[in-house]
Amino acid sequence: MRRTIAVLAGLVLVLTGGACGGKGGTATTPAPAERPAAGDHELTPRHDGVERRYLLHAPPGYDPARPTALVIALHLFPGSGAGMRELTGLDARADRENFLVAYPDGRDGGFNALICCGSADDVGFLTTLTGHLVDTWRADPDRVYLTGISNGGDLSFRLAVEGTGLFAAIGVVSGGYSGPLTEPDSYVPKRPVSVITFVGGQDRYAGIFQDGLRTWQRRLGCRPLPGKAPAAPAGLQRADARCADGSDVTVWSLPEMGHSWPGATSGQLAAPDAGVSATDLIWEFFAAHPRRT
Repeated sequence: MRRTIAVLAGLVLVLTGGACGGKGGTATTPAPAERPAAGDHELTPRHDGVERRYLLHAPPGYDPARPTALVIALHLFPGSGAGMRELTGLDARADRENFLVAYPDGRDGGFNALICCGSADDVGFLTTLTGHLVDTWRADPDRVYLTGISNGGDLSFRLAVEGTGLFAAIGVVSGGYSGPLTEPDSYVPKRPVSVITFVGGQDRYAGIFQDGLRTWQRRLGCRPLPGKAPAAPAGLQRADARCADGSDVTVWSLPEMGHSWPGATSGQLAAPDAGVSATDLIWEFFAAHPRRT
């Protein structure tokens, strides 16, 4: 089912092309005179002969001589990296926990994910961009994570599958594992990728997202973790599962929330009264899930 593009959003990274475009093309070329240092950076590499743009936040404690965790955050459609920065508040968390955050811009406001939006080689772009951040900015290859909302969340699932060995975990908000590429049962990660995701009960796509999660867990042989049900604020539900490949899946169900980012206090699709902070819970999940070898 094709979604109304005006509400799509996201975060992402991948190795090959997919639903709306071809496979990886010309390598991304970083902008000249790039000097890793703490602070905010606006960078404009070229990929497939086109200038791309991303914002990079390096915390005050950043040391280019030491490997540092990296979170790549993908915006909604139509959106921008700057809008994703405002919505998530990830910079403040990065300053406390000392990790890098990259906010790529999709072309014409969108990313080429499983459902939409566009035909750019975003898998190739984000794969090469990640490699550049590992090589030049000393991002720790065992602690590279992807998060996104809506269109960016869809792309996060696509990159979890196609970016083999690239991401340790993904955090998907109001996005899903759906679309034409997900139809064969073989369309799953070849190496473990853990997932934390948030689904609003009032989201018009909630049924699609829940169906996709059931398919993901069936294909990967995920089973509920034994023991006491995990704690959640009143009215919310949290479900944890362990998959056959050793990856984990945590699903937050928020019955009163729509197509939003829970806990965000500003920006498009903010849901300040959702009862939990997706930004905080995503980082805590990431910190507990380095790449499995």
